Amino acid sequence: MPTDFKRALIEQKSTLSINLQSRLLDLPRSTLYYVPQPVSAEDFGLLNRLDEIYTESPFYGSRRLANALTMEGHLIGRDKIRTLMRLLGIEAIYPKPNLSKPNPHHKKFPYLLRGLNVVRPNQVWSTDITYIRLTTGFIYLVAVIDWFSRYVLSWRLSPNLNVDFCVDALHDALSIATPEYFNVDQGSQFTSPIFYQSILDKNINYSMDGRGRFLDNIFVERLWRSVKQENIYISGYSSLREASEGLDQYFDFYNMRRGHQTFEYETPFVVYTS
Repeated sequence: MPTDFKRALIEQKSTLSINLQSRLLDLPRSTLYYVPQPVSAEDFGLLNRLDEIYTESPFYGSRRLANALTMEGHLIGRDKIRTLMRLLGIEAIYPKPNLSKPNPHHKKFPYLLRGLNVVRPNQVWSTDITYIRLTTGFIYLVAVIDWFSRYVLSWRLSPNLNVDFCVDALHDALSIATPEYFNVDQGSQFTSPIFYQSILDKNINYSMDGRGRFLDNIFVERLWRSVKQENIYISGYSSLREASEGLDQYFDFYNMRRGHQTFEYETPFVVYTS
């Protein structure tokens, strides 16, 4: 059960004490009363600049990102960079030995796509999450994409990284079709049974990237670059609602009117439905 849902179930005026309700829901009191600290204006500016640099150079790690910002006049160390990278949900794309430390309470799945020849729609789907900046803060975007056609099957926005909006996007996509393979990274949202059980129930092969393996999920990474450079950076959205309306128009353009050189400038929709 998602944490936000558990928190919503707590009744302040119930005959049961808050402490007992928390125990029954397996919800720590610290989590119940936790209020996220707002990001400072300085950190918000750094997050936006890091996002731009990483979108251009996703192979940059904390050292090179710190150096890039230092050259622009920001006095910032690698520890601060690592903190901001965690908030953005990014890491350098190169393989790193022995850095995959899976949550012992979460199941880890093997990568199943090595050597697979993707030749048709609905053979392989993939999903990922990215940071979306607003003029007054930031939100997160998740999308499900068909590898063969690059067609975006579904997407959702959220003010936080809880699993719920990922599950909603998954269900939206599965209402359209059922893939043979579904590929994800090792993010906690995708190692959660709340997310992957719906996939396993449909006998879909669940494939998981190696830690830090950017190329395992490259089509979604390319999608994020297009979304940000062609829409987010030039739109200046001020709210989740405004971003939702703007991205709805963009994904319609991306699917229906934006030709891909790979397909001799056919659109993802035409390739997906052909």
